[in-house]
Amino acid sequence: MIEYLKGELTEKNPAYVTLESGGVGYQLNISLQTFAAIKDLNKVKLFTHLAFKIEATTPTGFMLYGFFQDAERQLFRLLISVSGVGNNTAMLMLSSLSPDKIIASIQQGELSVLSSVKGIGNKTAQRIIVDLQDKIGKETIAPEFLGSTHNTRKDEALIGLTTLGFGKAAAVKALDKLLKQNPDLSVEDLIKDALKIL
Repeated sequence: MIEYLKGELTEKNPAYVTLESGGVGYQLNISLQTFAAIKDLNKVKLFTHLAFKIEATTPTGFMLYGFFQDAERQLFRLLISVSGVGNNTAMLMLSSLSPDKIIASIQQGELSVLSSVKGIGNKTAQRIIVDLQDKIGKETIAPEFLGSTHNTRKDEALIGLTTLGFGKAAAVKALDKLLKQNPDLSVEDLIKDALKIL
């Protein structure tokens, strides 16, 4: 298993990059989300997902997928765990919608948002919601995708609260409330104050 690759980008475009690491050039399929993050970089670390590709028209082989953030890879892996959602469909979803939009749509059961992605019909969108709603609610899909109000202090406080056993949704709600009242609270104060209202 290849966890990540670190090296120099020798080729990059919105669909894939070539990353040279240890004298070997690896081609990695990427989403537009990852492309936007790396387009101005020369050296990167990309989290990877290795898939076995079987197609009648081409020889079988391995495909490498690269992600700038581990959170995007986690979401990709959740999406491909759903029956009927392949690697290409999951990448298309991550290129068409932002990860936080996908997560919010799954959590809120917004069928129309998911089915707006090319190749995702109503049945597949329903399956994604049914299969992943509980998983996304319970799993900490890394704090990068907690929405527009996120910041590193909120991220760290959320990790602290979920480690203490509090539910993610309730913790996020409490932290949002506290940050709205006082945006300058430290991580420690955020956790302490959140414990009072949870």
